[in-house]
Formats: sequence, structure tokens, C-alpha cells
Amino acid sequence: MSTSKKVRFLALGAVIAALYAVLTYVAAAMNVAYGAVQFRFSEALTVLPVFTPAAIPGLTLGCLIANLGSPLGVVDWVFGTGATLIAAVGTWMVGKFRVKGIPVLAPLPPVIANVVIVGFELACLSEAGAFGLGNFTWAAFGASALSVGIGELVVCYALGLPLILALQRTKAMDKLTA
Repeated sequence: MSTSKKVRFLALGAVIAALYAVLTYVAAAMNVAYGAVQFRFSEALTVLPVFTPAAIPGLTLGCLIANLGSPLGVVDWVFGTGATLIAAVGTWMVGKFRVKGIPVLAPLPPVIANVVIVGFELACLSEAGAFGLGNFTWAAFGASALSVGIGELVVCYALGLPLILALQRTKAMDKLTA
């Protein structure tokens, strides 16, 4: 990879990280970024690995920065950031599958990763908010996975898929990744 392409890759990843963090903090200001019910507008950006692998480290770093403000602290830094990394890689992998030119499965990996990982994270919290594997119950996991999944599904498909269509129509990502 040439120096110019490396710089472009790093710059694009940094911009994505900044956008993710800022959009999460906007959602946090509206009290919908952390906890069992999440509507992080930033999760719409999780479709970006369809266009560039630079989005994978960008989203991961952006999520880590955003989760520095999480009331769950280190637990969310690890689980939330891990879920975003897995989701970004999954999106990159399924991005090649298209129906009429649209990567319809691209929003699905973030939904699945967050349902499983963040659902597990929240199910391991005690009433006092302390994390421990002994706190886990399947009922808590089901409730957490459902609430996180609904929020993620809405954001990723209602905002993420239109974002893909807009970026394809304007060819904006083609210009940035060329």
C-alpha cells in the first residue's frame, strides 16, 4: 500500500471514529445511548465497512471513545467495543452480497453482535449495577437482547440502509476511497 493510500485509510478511519463518537454523545444527551434501550444514531455508521475496510478500525475506535462516557465504565469499554469490532468485520464480510446492487445484509451483523454481546453484558449486571457472571439469568439475557436488538434493528435498517443508498447514489465513498 502506498504512503498516500495509508494516509487516506488512516484519515478516513479517524473521521469515522470522530463521527461515531460525536453521534453517540448526541444520543447520550438525549438519554438513549447507554443502557437496555439504546437508539444510538452512530450505529447507522456500522454499514460503512461495505464501502471501505478503513471503517473497521474507525468504528471500533469511535465506539471505544464513545463508551468512555458510559455509566457501565470498563465493562462497556470491553463488551461494547468488542461488539462493534465484530459487527464491523461481519458487515465487511457480508457487504459483497447484494440484491439489485444493495447490500441488504449489511445492517444485520451489528444487530446480531449487539443482541448477543451487549445483551449478555447487561444480563450480567446486578440490581446495583455491578458486573458478574453470577448475575446472569436467561430471562435477563432475553429481555436485554430484545430491547437492545429492537433499538439496533431500527437504527441500522431505518438509518443505515438509507445511508448506504445515499452514498451509492452520490458516489461519495468512491471519491473518498479512490
